[in-house]
Amino acid sequence: MGKIKQFFKDFKKFISRGNVVDMAIGVIVASAFTAIVTALTNKIIMPCINWLLSLGGAGLDSAYTFLKTAYLEDGVTIDLANSIYIDWGAFITAILNFILIALVLFTVLRIMMNAQGFWKKEVNSRPTKAEKEILKSQGVNMKSRKEVLKATKELREKNKPAPVPPKPTQEELLTNILNELKKQNEPKEIQTENLVENMEETPETK
Repeated sequence: MGKIKQFFKDFKKFISRGNVVDMAIGVIVASAFTAIVTALTNKIIMPCINWLLSLGGAGLDSAYTFLKTAYLEDGVTIDLANSIYIDWGAFITAILNFILIALVLFTVLRIMMNAQGFWKKEVNSRPTKAEKEILKSQGVNMKSRKEVLKATKELREKNKPAPVPPKPTQEELLTNILNELKKQNEPKEIQTENLVENMEETPETK
């Protein structure tokens, strides 16, 4: 009994996760888009393509390359069920479906991302509760949206913290360390040079 309760508890925890819900919604929406795009391709675009191709041929539906041809009893009609052929029309249709599905999904995602960015920007541009109190004390007309947004922007620019200087890169740190080491070694080098000069100026003793 305890194992059953634990099983259902784990199952409830699993289905209540945000990722699972998002994935389920994504699958449902993707299936709906697939059906829409397939209908758009088969019912609107493909007839137009077949009509264009039929001006110089039989259309995309008859774009076959027969490897082995079988005929019906009349000896004229091709028996597709027993023939071996390459269906170029189905292949081109699948490519068009893929391109259209990708295009529709890209367009929808682009619109959603732009709308989300616009909404986020709109929310961030609104004054907070503390900023509203400051704006009211400054005599800003809170009923005028344009005036409130302008005053909020000016207030934030005024209270904007000073820019933090960028941290030195690894190369700059190494350069500074080398310079410090050179400075520390300079007195020793100078003392060595002075000692050599003094030895050269001192007369040799016999």
